[in-house]
Amino acid sequence: MGTLRVIEVDDIRSERAFIRLPFALYKDSPGWVPWFHVDMRAILRRRHPFFAHAKGAFFLALGKSSPAGGLINLPRIPGKCSAAERTLGRICVVANPRYNDSHGTSTAHFYFLDAVDDVEVFRALTDAGRAWAKANGLNELAGPMLFAGATGSGVLVHGFEHRAAMTMMAYNHAYYPRAMEALGFTKLLDFFSFSLDPESFRLPVRVTSVAEKVIARGRFSVMRFTRKRDLAVHAPEVAALYNETLADHVEGYPLSSAELAQVTKDLLTIARPDLMKILCYDGGIVGFLFGFADVSEAMRRAKGRLTPLSILRLLVELRRTRRLVINGAGILPQYQRLGGNALLYYELARTIGSLRGGRGFVHADLTQIAENTELMLSDMRRLGVDAYKIHRMYTVRV
Repeated sequence: MGTLRVIEVDDIRSERAFIRLPFALYKDSPGWVPWFHVDMRAILRRRHPFFAHAKGAFFLALGKSSPAGGLINLPRIPGKCSAAERTLGRICVVANPRYNDSHGTSTAHFYFLDAVDDVEVFRALTDAGRAWAKANGLNELAGPMLFAGATGSGVLVHGFEHRAAMTMMAYNHAYYPRAMEALGFTKLLDFFSFSLDPESFRLPVRVTSVAEKVIARGRFSVMRFTRKRDLAVHAPEVAALYNETLADHVEGYPLSSAELAQVTKDLLTIARPDLMKILCYDGGIVGFLFGFADVSEAMRRAKGRLTPLSILRLLVELRRTRRLVINGAGILPQYQRLGGNALLYYELARTIGSLRGGRGFVHADLTQIAENTELMLSDMRRLGVDAYKIHRMYTVRV
């Protein structure tokens, strides 16, 4: 790649290059789903509530050589690039005290790591991340991870032929894991995503039996919703369960009240009320299982822009898509292994079953279950579904 240099994003021109780069890298990749520019700008300008307690930096790798593979649209930064230079890679690195205090670690996390197929570009970017982490008193760089799992974690290492589930998980080229391992990064944790065919899926008899017994006892129940405004009434209480059910996971941390409010707002925007299941015990909310209509295709067609036409396409896709994403499940520890999980799956299967045929779902993506989440993985085995995508979090000392 010739001479490389790394600069920090510090103005609108470099910000624009940071946002545009993946559109060049993945322009011929049907598996990639772009973020909306407005959401990226909120992160780059530290307007997301995450940055009320965390800090971060955004870096770009610039180089003069002509990249392979016909990537002729790599962004140039006027005033910062020579005539021959282009943006070859990007990375975000953050320091999150809430995470480190919760886990007893001294870790910086990286995200938005995207680059052309050259290990030296990856080296330049991750070296910048490691130097930033060290300068901020941290001794480890791990990721990809950003907002407590809400944006998905890990580098895709298996299942490159499959499309990402919106921006709830990352998509990357097959050379990414090779580059990470060549630079000394080691596996921290794998996340499995499972494929389910709703047309042929039948809940195992054992799970159905457990769920029916739980219903008969009368203590567990599942809230059902037909209108988003009814769901919104309970949304803050459900969001608060996150800190009690998922915050201790490797990819989680206790969210601030402002972050919980942001997550609630984001999820309600794309929620299908009939796919959101809230578990109750003696009338109190104790768990949840979230299903979303997959609007990835409308997001791809929007190309990062929220215009009246792209918004209309998103709204139409919410009702018409035949792909389902199941992302987000948790039960308070004291209510686990009492059959509530079986009841949640039973209720979701009932809903999916009622939608079969016509415009019913033909694919469900159960996303990003961590390999150390024994109860959830045990549930997947009982349901008889197969892992078809794997994402890997990496770590390295700084």
